[in-house]
Amino acid sequence: MAAARGPYAKGRAKRAEILDAALDVIDREGYASATVKELADAVGLSQNGLLHYFGSKDALFAEILRRRDEVTAVQIDAEHQDFADDLVQRILLAVDDEAAAPGFTQLSLRVTGEATEPDHAAHDFIHDRYKSVRFVVRDAVTRLQAAGRLSPDIDPAIAASLVFAAWDGLRLQWMYDRSIDIRANLLYLLRALGIEETAADERG
Repeated sequence: MAAARGPYAKGRAKRAEILDAALDVIDREGYASATVKELADAVGLSQNGLLHYFGSKDALFAEILRRRDEVTAVQIDAEHQDFADDLVQRILLAVDDEAAAPGFTQLSLRVTGEATEPDHAAHDFIHDRYKSVRFVVRDAVTRLQAAGRLSPDIDPAIAASLVFAAWDGLRLQWMYDRSIDIRANLLYLLRALGIEETAADERG
């Protein structure tokens, strides 16, 4: 059994190297340049050699998006004890992160659109992605209600769905028209729901 760990560990390390290289390519050159050939060249592999580690092009791009989410999750820190208090600021941090890297927004929108097919390699990942984001916002809204900072009439699950739906729709519009102010629109929605910035948010 011990001997089997070597190749397995090397395979995991190579996958991680490929994903990190892909993040770098997309960050520098945009999503359009992130072809299988470009990514294979970045890590010294043939195209078939690259796909060997993921199974298919769809699975590769799903894993790139998953890796990007892991990086973003560290910045947003949804498990932080003050996440509910800083909900507005955390959402705006994520918006700013996307605005600074439009290539990843393109990747996310494309994978999300294509993965609606149940047999798509990214279908379950995108399903769980939506579910987890709704859960995080719903939980934060529930905590704000418990603290008396938000009306008990607000349905946490519906509020979470609306916030994420607005974000999704706004970033799609933004890809066509960069004058769309995602921050301002989301702030408007959050305030309409009664979710206000804290003093720390406003200073930030």
